[in-house]
Amino acid sequence: MNKTPDLNSDLPDALAPLVGVDPHQRLVTLPLRTLQRRSPVSLPSNTPIRDVAQAMRVQRVSSMLLVDDDRLVGIVTDRDLRNRVLAPGLSSDEPVSRVATPAPVTVQAGASAFEAMLLMARHNVHHVPVLDGQRVAGMVTATDLVAWHSNSAVALAGELHAQNSLDGLQQACARVPQMQRNLAASGASAYVIGQIVTAMTDALTVRLLQLAEAQLGPPPVPYAWVAAGSQARSEQTAKSDQDNCLVLDDRYDVDRDGPYFEALARQVCSGLDACGYVFCPGEMMAMTERWRQPLQRWLERFRHWIDQPEPAALMHTCVFFDMRLVHGESALLEALRTGVLQYTPGKGIFLAHMTRNALSRRPPLGLFGRLDTARSGAHRGTLDLKMQGIVPIIDLARVYSVAGGHPQVNTHDRLQVAAQGGEVSEQGARDLRHTLEFLASARIRHQVRRIEAGQVADNLLSPSTLSNFERTQLKNAFRVVQGLQDVLAQRYQSL
Repeated sequence: MNKTPDLNSDLPDALAPLVGVDPHQRLVTLPLRTLQRRSPVSLPSNTPIRDVAQAMRVQRVSSMLLVDDDRLVGIVTDRDLRNRVLAPGLSSDEPVSRVATPAPVTVQAGASAFEAMLLMARHNVHHVPVLDGQRVAGMVTATDLVAWHSNSAVALAGELHAQNSLDGLQQACARVPQMQRNLAASGASAYVIGQIVTAMTDALTVRLLQLAEAQLGPPPVPYAWVAAGSQARSEQTAKSDQDNCLVLDDRYDVDRDGPYFEALARQVCSGLDACGYVFCPGEMMAMTERWRQPLQRWLERFRHWIDQPEPAALMHTCVFFDMRLVHGESALLEALRTGVLQYTPGKGIFLAHMTRNALSRRPPLGLFGRLDTARSGAHRGTLDLKMQGIVPIIDLARVYSVAGGHPQVNTHDRLQVAAQGGEVSEQGARDLRHTLEFLASARIRHQVRRIEAGQVADNLLSPSTLSNFERTQLKNAFRVVQGLQDVLAQRYQSL
């Protein structure tokens, strides 16, 4: 096993300035190359399994990189040797390529430790090769990262993948709000918290799909389980519902294959609901037949929505323009995404309707710039940080992205690329990114306070609980959104 870094002794000079900084923030700012303690350990892929095991013992490593002609071709771990060699009784004279994982998930040496942790959490792996360009630079393991992250998302994702029952998954998911609380207390950004919380949803979804397939048998045709909405954007918090769909191979036959995928989707969506990711109120879930279709049907549906953008179509496109693969055949989603992005640029009428739909949600600013809260009902005196503050920014970024034909899904990423493409000014994009971070952080802090008080997390903030300074900041944030909305409205007012 690789030696775990000790924060109290033998600290590398490059890490010394980080002592005393919260471990969550260290992961975000810590360059991955600073965790590399040794040169990469590798062997050719045709090396006999016995020789690989002996080399791992001598080198005291838990994995071996397989390199042919200076190119990474695979990885084998001690778990692979146990499960793929010893358990089935495979001869140790066989080449290690027979039991290795080909084309493993990798990370670049210039990435942060947080990015490596996120890869491990999403793919449920504990060893990630580190590359410098195409050259193998080393290996990072979950053990290396745990010392830097006391409440490890990798560990929680691993726990989710180890569960074999819904009860076990529910118990593991119950730790997500506490993880969000710890991250917020550490000062981690809303961007980082959204990435980590969403990675847990991804891990849960993958495990539910694996359990469903184990019960139902292998799928009759390839499929892509696709997240939409906040999960697709990697912007989830402890208060999230589910939006998802199934993109099926065009060989799908509804009479032959329909019952299988209906059962699969219902089992997964019901499992997500049981674990706290409640059913979508609009039923935009794979368990609903219209959101479970073959690729060509999806392409036809998007083109219809774009050509005839009535209110329902606009709502659907807004949700499903935010799409990200969670599990299955990536080529299906890529074909859908490419087809839609190629179809939308130049569709001025559609973009005008989409813009008007986005501008229908305005920040809660009343006369003379006062905060406009609910005036009656159970939520009197509150404003909705998500729907009145965060969603308008998401909508703006989506319009920029669709107008430019950009594939990015995360709102921060969309704003950055839109500025480069000229869909919004550099200053406007920067202001919106900072405003999104401010509002999302305020939302997370509000949810944490409710969790600590034993209440259900929500998005309803009472400005009366804020200081005068905080209220001023909130007003300024809403003014930024309102100003960029006005600019976008002028662009499409003639259409």
